[in-house]
Amino acid sequence: MTRLRSVPRDLYAAAAAVLLVAAAILVGRHVYTYDDLIVGWPPLLGRWDPHLGPGTPAAVLVAAATAAYGPAVAARLPWRALLPAAWGAAMAWTWSLALIDGWERGVAGRLATGQEYLTVIDRWRDIPATLRDFNGHILLHSPDNWPAHVAGHPPGATLTYVLLDRIGLGGGGWAGVWTITVGATGCVAVLVAVRALCGERLARRAAPFLALAPAAVWMGTAADGYFAAVAAWAVALLALTVTGRSLWWTAGAGLLFGWTCYLSYGLTLFAVIGAAVLLLGRRGVGERPVMFVPLLAGMAVVPVAFTVIGFDWWEAYHLLVERYYEGAAGVRPYAYWVWANLACTVLITGPATVAGLRRAGVVLVRRRGEGDARTEDLRLAFLVAAALLTLLIADLSGMSKAETERIWLPFALWLLPACAFLPRPRAWLAAQAVLALLVNHLVATGW
Repeated sequence: MTRLRSVPRDLYAAAAAVLLVAAAILVGRHVYTYDDLIVGWPPLLGRWDPHLGPGTPAAVLVAAATAAYGPAVAARLPWRALLPAAWGAAMAWTWSLALIDGWERGVAGRLATGQEYLTVIDRWRDIPATLRDFNGHILLHSPDNWPAHVAGHPPGATLTYVLLDRIGLGGGGWAGVWTITVGATGCVAVLVAVRALCGERLARRAAPFLALAPAAVWMGTAADGYFAAVAAWAVALLALTVTGRSLWWTAGAGLLFGWTCYLSYGLTLFAVIGAAVLLLGRRGVGERPVMFVPLLAGMAVVPVAFTVIGFDWWEAYHLLVERYYEGAAGVRPYAYWVWANLACTVLITGPATVAGLRRAGVVLVRRRGEGDARTEDLRLAFLVAAALLTLLIADLSGMSKAETERIWLPFALWLLPACAFLPRPRAWLAAQAVLALLVNHLVATGW
């Protein structure tokens, strides 16, 4: 009865989120100009473009099937079958949304536009030499300066697509396939971590929401979807270790966290979520403190390799900050984006996540009750609170002004498990799906 009584409060939270988005749209369109915000359809980077596409029927079908049957299937499937099923559903959802814009505009052309990674593949004929010279092309006034996304990330991001090209998987099509396929595994990684830290009951309840996330609009095919999956697996492997699995998982977690930091500078903030995992698994850490040896050893591999070759991460970061304020960030008003970024977060996580976060907050405030279920709820609430804290740090830093519907995908994945607290999951899943379908059909998203 208590759960049902709080449903109106969930709706109030979702309504407040809708008002936040509406305010961001109205203020962005009527108070500021394009030259102020440098986005076509504030708060999103895109333009108003109502359209249908070849992916429309599939997207509607996947949404309807997942909303109708997802909770029941997630509750009944054996765990080993649930993980590939969730991955498959996330793949189907992301692919169908991407194909609403057609193959070229929705998939193959996404990473091949003027500011993207594929435009510089030919400049990486000598990989070590290019890494040594990478920092010399970050600033806008430097000779042959890198396009925005190449300059805005450590070279691990571009190097991924260079290596795909080297093994014969060149071009935008293969880049899109890689990004969607790997990005969709982030759903599985979060489920693995939630089960290890918070119990299987909550992981099963979260599964349909992770598979049907509105974030899939941007997961196909922004490279940040790939970054999100790498970071998620780093956390998942760490969660497995602190709950008693082999220490080799810790080395893998460290290795992936090191690689994450060379995919995106901002994802160093995943250390906050990692610290939350260590705190939740403090009993396992106390029993096996030796796990820090493989963890730190794994974390050192990627930084040492890049440093030995000649790439200076810290220098590159400081140069990026300079370039950032030379360009759009020097124009975009902090007073708008510090809250409009949160409106973007509502659009990528959906109203269900807002309602779930409200319930997580209630769990954290009311630390009463007994039993394993109550303990599991508290642990999940703490985990999603750590993710929310990470996102807020990124927001307040001023290094995220606009385009956060793409940039914050890695953080958004860790907010979605809050939906496990919601009653009537089918209704909330339908709301999530409607939001994603509306955005994808009404706005031509871009980055």
